[in-house]
Amino acid sequence: MEDKNILIDSDVIIDFLRNKNKPNTKLWKIMESNFNCYVSTITVFELYAGAKTKTHKRDLKLLFKWIGSIPFTFEIAKRASEIFQSLKSENQLIDFRDIFIGATSIEFNLPLLTFNKKHFNRISGIKLFEN
Repeated sequence: MEDKNILIDSDVIIDFLRNKNKPNTKLWKIMESNFNCYVSTITVFELYAGAKTKTHKRDLKLLFKWIGSIPFTFEIAKRASEIFQSLKSENQLIDFRDIFIGATSIEFNLPLLTFNKKHFNRISGIKLFEN
């Protein structure tokens, strides 16, 4: 049976929220395919930090009724530190938030749906969602 669990990056959600033609978005297509969608609590932070209006916050609240969240745990923090050290030694560092999200993806063995493949491809062991 095909695994239908997926971790969603903030850029995919932002694209969905900004796009007036929601059925053309990647998130909509994933939803129609009956995936169980999750975000890292780091993504929750990113999205709420960027929500400038009551409407933005309301839209996020509605969206998170459908998308589950995965808390930032001790294990994820340890994995993130390993990723950080590896990327730093290769002079390939990316934003800390992306490292945390990548570590969440690896720890929970969830493919990551992102438009930022350039950065996430630097993380060894991560599975990026291809569709």
